[in-house]
Amino acid sequence: MTLAFAVLGDSLAYGQGAARPSDTIGARLAADLGDHGIAAEVHVHAVPGADSRGLAAQAQRAAAGRPDLALIIIGANDLTHLVPPQHAAALLGDAVRMLRSAGAEVVVAPAPDVSVVPWVPPHMRMLVQAGSRLLQQEQTRAAIAAGARVADFGSGPAGAFAADPALFSADRFHPSSAGYAVIAAALAPAVHAAAGAARSARAH
Repeated sequence: MTLAFAVLGDSLAYGQGAARPSDTIGARLAADLGDHGIAAEVHVHAVPGADSRGLAAQAQRAAAGRPDLALIIIGANDLTHLVPPQHAAALLGDAVRMLRSAGAEVVVAPAPDVSVVPWVPPHMRMLVQAGSRLLQQEQTRAAIAAGARVADFGSGPAGAFAADPALFSADRFHPSSAGYAVIAAALAPAVHAAAGAARSARAH
């Protein structure tokens, strides 16, 4: 049994900045699932530069393929494009419901803490961190209400990126291959739980 694994969202979901396709989040998570006896075939619907206003079109494309498992990584561009948090969260909830209606177990990775990005001026970091946290909270509420699992990033990845510039690619915004490894590891527990539920649903 091979699970159809849809990956939606922005440049993080797409893998911009990774040195090789195998270093992207979807590929890393599929390989990790395979190491634990769960075969998964990745279908990437993510679009670099996308914010939550582009999720509906991605979700429609993904739902047409009847995915067993879906991962949505969205939020960084909502912050940089100044999309109101409640609006962004409502759009995320709509996308989750569409995927759930198509039969998918859904994992949401909410907005990252953009304050750790090197080009954010030091005097702006507290404000950017507060904005990131507000969007994360709104996204978490909307995603759970729509039936998704929300990956618990905690402060681990943000702290790692703040401490190690090598986790960023040359553009100093997107992760490097090493950075994607950190993010994939943080997402893995929620993705494993969703994949297990999807496999059980397929078996019945």
